[in-house]
Amino acid sequence: MHDLQSLIVGLLCYPLLSLRLNVLTGIRAQSTATTSPAINKSTQEAKKTLRKGNVVITGASSGLGLATAKVLAENGKWHVIMACRDFLKAEKAAKSAGMAKENYSIMHLDLASLDSVRQFVKNFRQLGVPLDTLVCNAAVYFPTASEPTYTADGFEMSVGVNHLGHFLLARELLEDMKQSDYPSQRLIIVGSITGNTNTLAGNIPPKANLGDLRGLAGGLNETTGSSMIDGGKFDGAKAYKDSKVCNMLMMQEFHRRYHEETGITFSSLYPGCIATTGLFREHIGLFRTLFPPFQKYITKGYVSEEEAGNRLAQVVSDPSLTKSGVYWSWNKNSASFENELSQEASDAEKAKKVWDMTEKLLGLA
Repeated sequence: MHDLQSLIVGLLCYPLLSLRLNVLTGIRAQSTATTSPAINKSTQEAKKTLRKGNVVITGASSGLGLATAKVLAENGKWHVIMACRDFLKAEKAAKSAGMAKENYSIMHLDLASLDSVRQFVKNFRQLGVPLDTLVCNAAVYFPTASEPTYTADGFEMSVGVNHLGHFLLARELLEDMKQSDYPSQRLIIVGSITGNTNTLAGNIPPKANLGDLRGLAGGLNETTGSSMIDGGKFDGAKAYKDSKVCNMLMMQEFHRRYHEETGITFSSLYPGCIATTGLFREHIGLFRTLFPPFQKYITKGYVSEEEAGNRLAQVVSDPSLTKSGVYWSWNKNSASFENELSQEASDAEKAKKVWDMTEKLLGLA
């Protein structure tokens, strides 16, 4: 039934300044060392314009993440840190995309393990380089799963990776971003139209609904309650949609808590329907075959990975997209605009509750 529902949904929807890699163990990265200018009052402003920005992109070995990494690496203004679970896959992907070695590096990150997230933060800090932008892009999606799978820490996988792993990463790296002297610091979390019930696509069952958060409060596993945020029976498609609601809620809560104090821009986006994305790899073959042409020729909602990458790259670097607390979308002419979130995805009270419960689950409170 979910296969049919998912089909219906489709039918209707940053060289680093000086990489001290010798201090790292088990991490490989491509880089070209450059000499940093002397840091004094006369060179502070020059630094802002002379050095490249550093951007961490999760899930940068394929799909939207790779497309975005390619755009930013090629424009000459960014060094991209590809935060990926599979180093060799990321290496091959970057080479295949024609990315110049001096414009990117690769670091291991497995968002399904909180220890891996913490180790990534530790390894990044050992590099001794500034962080200017973080893009939380990676996601897992199990639309046909009838039983939940779990992270290394015992959380349902979709919410564990898409929400919990990214929340911990963002919370920890926020301190690094506060130290950046780059003209603009940004924390971006990729959203989804399917988590917004104020859209046609968002109203195709199973609809996103966090309910009273009893499952999140209970630890997102069936031993202590339910693997679903709302406490209901497991549903792979809904788990993904719920995780994206959490992503969009957390973007707004980051904005409310930290924007005025830090000046960091917090934003989310839906880059369009990337019908050929690897995110659908767990879907049935028929869906993967029919979905792209239907989006291209019938709904006209198809967006290529290249175009989607350009859009996310805009949110990373475009001077006109510095407004914080915004959920960005694009019209048919590829012009960006501030889109509206659903009632649940913009619920400030629920955002605070999700934040507090998430901190507790991650041992941050």
